[in-house]
Amino acid sequence: MGNPLRDRHTASEWAAARQVIEIEEKLSGFERLASIVEADLAVLDAGKMPLNWRDSTVVGEMTFAFADAQQKVPAVQCELTATVDAVCQRCLEPFQLALETESGLLLLALDETAEGYEDHEVWEMEEDVLRPQDIVEELLIMALPLSARHVDSASCKVLSAAADEQEEMTKPFAALRAQMLED
Repeated sequence: MGNPLRDRHTASEWAAARQVIEIEEKLSGFERLASIVEADLAVLDAGKMPLNWRDSTVVGEMTFAFADAQQKVPAVQCELTATVDAVCQRCLEPFQLALETESGLLLLALDETAEGYEDHEVWEMEEDVLRPQDIVEELLIMALPLSARHVDSASCKVLSAAADEQEEMTKPFAALRAQMLED
């Protein structure tokens, strides 16, 4: 049995079949996304390079349907999560970056429009057929931050070092405050 992520059909065919695709794929299966992660990790010394970074998993679900009762406007609802290795732009150390995205997309040709679907984004298709993997990959690429950083400041060496320095900083008026409180 083939992988439905890699199948090619028209948007109307996907929607008419009400196709639901459960996704559990390795990052290595998404070439463009993997090349972006690889380029980010390339700045690390060889000893800091995370092992098996290509084996991280992309998980999610895609549900195709029509957005309208007349079955003229194909759509897909996507819920995706992945954890990729990244380099913190503050401390230049590797860390695990969680990506999550949820999107409702109208699948329209370049010259098509659809009014009244403000809760959906338009996915403009350049070809008559689409491959679900392309949508998944593009949504995850768009979920990547412009500047990856540790979410928890305690995990970031730069921020935790700055906090330590601030604690050790001399407070020249601390003695004066103590004297004023005594009086």
